[in-house]
Amino acid sequence: MGNHWHMVLRPRQDGDLAEFMRWLTVTHTQRWRAHSHSEGEGHLYQGRYKSFPVQTDRHFPLVCRYVERNALRAQLVARAQEWRWSSLWRRTHGSVEQRQRLSPWPVRQPADWLELVNRPMRTSEQEAIRQSVKRGRPYGDPGWQARTAAALGLEHTLRNRGRPRKEKQ
Repeated sequence: MGNHWHMVLRPRQDGDLAEFMRWLTVTHTQRWRAHSHSEGEGHLYQGRYKSFPVQTDRHFPLVCRYVERNALRAQLVARAQEWRWSSLWRRTHGSVEQRQRLSPWPVRQPADWLELVNRPMRTSEQEAIRQSVKRGRPYGDPGWQARTAAALGLEHTLRNRGRPRKEKQ
């Protein structure tokens, strides 16, 4: 992807995600600036990264599928595993060392994963994930979403944006 990237990260402790993303974006920016000789020429990133919690059940593979089929969805490759910069490529074509860098999943990966990733996702699944990306909304079953939003102070992500409409009298 030329203008963005997706990652599924599972922090071990509070603060790990923010610290890792700070390190990643600062390091990437410094290296990009040095490589392109563009120091002092404005922002490389438009804004803060977007993140949302994911329930580690059937929702986790859906998010991974969304991420690993991103280049296919953008029609940059004919099959998702052909995108050289993806975890799916590493899993299918990478060296032993590259495959070992991928963390184990918290749930069992479906046996037909490659076929599943290359199959189009339902519009409703894509839209639910996109809403989570856009709003920082927990992605999971409704009860889990509500509990997680309450625990993390994310209740606002579950409500519609803007002022509630006044009821007609």
